[in-house]
This record gives sequence, structure tokens and C-alpha cells, in this order.
Amino acid sequence: MNMNIEKLDDINIILSGTIDKSVLDKKLSKLKEQAKQVLKKELTLDAKALEKKLQEMDAQLQREAQGHILQNFIESGMKKVHINPSTLLGQPNFTKYEAQGNGINIVVELSTAPKIDTHVEYTDIIPTYTEPTVDPKVVTTKLETLAKQQAPYTPISHARAVKNGDLVVIDFEGFFNGRALEGGSAEKYKLKVGSKSFMPGFEEQMIGMTLNEQKRIKIIFPSNYKAKELAGKETEFDVTLHEIHEQLALPIDDALAQKVLGDKKATLSTLKEMLTKQATSEAFMHLYNRTLKPQLIKGLLSKFDFILPNSAIEQEIDAKVNVLAQSMSKEERVVYQESKAKFQALRDSVRQEAKALIKAALIVDTLAKKENIVVTDNEVVTALEEQAKALGKDPEELVAYYKTNNLMTSAKVALIEEKLLTQMLRSKN
Repeated sequence: MNMNIEKLDDINIILSGTIDKSVLDKKLSKLKEQAKQVLKKELTLDAKALEKKLQEMDAQLQREAQGHILQNFIESGMKKVHINPSTLLGQPNFTKYEAQGNGINIVVELSTAPKIDTHVEYTDIIPTYTEPTVDPKVVTTKLETLAKQQAPYTPISHARAVKNGDLVVIDFEGFFNGRALEGGSAEKYKLKVGSKSFMPGFEEQMIGMTLNEQKRIKIIFPSNYKAKELAGKETEFDVTLHEIHEQLALPIDDALAQKVLGDKKATLSTLKEMLTKQATSEAFMHLYNRTLKPQLIKGLLSKFDFILPNSAIEQEIDAKVNVLAQSMSKEERVVYQESKAKFQALRDSVRQEAKALIKAALIVDTLAKKENIVVTDNEVVTALEEQAKALGKDPEELVAYYKTNNLMTSAKVALIEEKLLTQMLRSKN
């Protein structure tokens, strides 16, 4: 294996070289033999079936073999330049992996964690601000909302048309191309109008219906609907309205406070105090997110100067480009796929923003460690639950989503940042 090492600066290096293809073939052969032995042990297969199974695994084994030789290549390079693997920052950035003749040409960039001077004086960039106060009308509005939300649904007392927020009882049957839609019908179905639990357009067309009215509702399924035969297609539903239920607000008194707080000793004053604190916190976070945080980040970026890890920046650029791609039309994506120059221009357009984000994240991480700021897993869960409640979502569902999509770490990082920056603000105000 031939390897060249180019040290760009104190934390970024480029490893380039050629690995003989026979090394990959040897590793692949070894992995195939290991897979063969595992299959023989776990499954009862004849020679023909065994060979077919190994052929089906070929692509997976190829990737594993490539992964092994790439890892060995990187480890060999780190040993030569005396880099401890624990100091690596981000994932290696492979800019070339190309088979040529009997060799594989590889170019990979590695970055280690930069050294950040924690003794830099930065308190002068902390902005001063006036603590927000809460208009009593805001608390009154919150009380009225709670009084409505906590009320049970009751049948309407006089005939009227369906309004947003009503609970209706309906029969419905769906049709696609004139044929009954499988699984698209129900009787005496309870639906809260405005809950967005049905396809877009369905609930909106319920508004204005009256008791015992029959109506044909037409909707178009989303283009990304899971049932491909319905995606982007128009479907009709015959709907019969049987009942309308409404929420009549509960009295705003001690009983409401006890219901909301789950405390038999709670009073209306207790609830008002809690809502005032909540509203004050919301007002501060609004000021923080819109004004104070951007000022702090901008100030910190101006105060600290250090070498940035190229590999982390490239990964941030990848993430930003992926987000942009999701909002592009199919035709736009094809343009970038076919033109390397335009794709590179797209990456360059977000490079400065990516650099700023990585630099800010490293500064925050360093200062948080200096200030011994720690966030527990329970704090992350609590923060997500509060966020869900504020958005009117199910707290358990939001936490489950974060866990399933491996977002808990990013949520913890965001909470650490919030703790650090708000601590900085409070220290001067």
C-alpha cells in the first residue's frame, strides 16, 4: 500500500494512496468464507442453494470488504502522523475512491478537534435586555382556552351547521374510479373537525353541513401517499352527518384549576400564577430566539479564532444540500445530478453558513464544558414533552419520534446551548 500524507494545518490532513486490488479480493474472499460457514451452521442448504444465497449477499459483502480496507487505510495513516482516534472530529471525508487497473485510488480528509482558548474575554458581547412582562389579557386568554379544552363534548342544543372544532358522528364510504375503496368506509365514525386526522380537504368540506345531510366530498390524496395507486389521485366520499357535538367552556374557577393541575387543593390563583410564569417564559424565549441568541452567536464568532475541521464542514454542507434537494422539483434535481459545476456551486452557496454553524457549535461545546453545564436524558425528555404540549401535539409521540430517528443527541446539544446562552444572559442582566 502506497500512501501520501499532506498536512494542511494543525488539525486537517489528507491521506492519499493506492491499495492493490488483490487486498480487496482477499478480504472479500475471507468474508465470503465466513458467511458460508455461518449459513451452513444456521441453515440446512444443499450446495446449489448455498451458492445462490452467497450470490444474493455479494453486494453486501462487497461493501463490508471495502469498509474494512478503508478503515485499515485510515488507521495506517493515523499511526504514521501519530493521531489518536479519539481526537477525530466528524466522519472521514472521502473525496476519491476509484478503481484503476489493479489498484484502488483513495483520497480521504481527516480532521481532529481544534484547540480553543477558553481564556478569551467575551463577556462584553453579551447584550443587555429588559425582562418581558405579561399583559393580564394573555393570561385571561389562556384561561379561556383551558376552560374550552377541558370541557366535555355535548350534543348541540339547537340546530346549526358544523363549525371548526366540532365533534361529528358520520357514515362515510369512499370511491375510486367509481368503485368502492377498500377499507375506506365506516359507520357512526367520530371525527373532530379541524383535527387534520383525515386527508387534506375532507374536514374542511364538512364545515357548513347540517344534521342528517348527505354530501359527496372530493379530495386528492397527497403525491407521497403510502398507497401508490391513490397517490395524487382524486377520490370521492359519500358522507352522512348524524350528530354534532360541541365543547361549551367550563366555569373559570377553583374546580377548573384542580382539573388542569390534577391537584384537589389547587385554586384559581394557583393556576393564574402558573400561567403567568408560563407566559413570561414564552415571552422571554421569543425574545431569546429572535434577538438575543443571534446576537450572542454573532458575538462569540467574532471573539474566537481557531482552525475549523474541514470534514465536519463538508458533512454540514451535505446536510444542507439534502434539505434543499427535498424542496426541489424532480427536474431541478436532475439538473444538479447532471452538472458537476452546478452541484459544486450549490454546495459553495451554503459553505459560509456551514462554517459558521460548525464554529458556533465548537465554541458552545467548549464553553459549556468550562462552565460544567450538563443536560441529563430526563431533561431532554421533559423539554420535548413541554415542546409537544405547546404545539398541541402528543408528548409521547414526539419523544418516540426523536428516539426512533436518533435525534435525542441533537436535542441534548440544543438544550446545552440554550442553558449556556441563557446563563450568559442572566449573568449580565
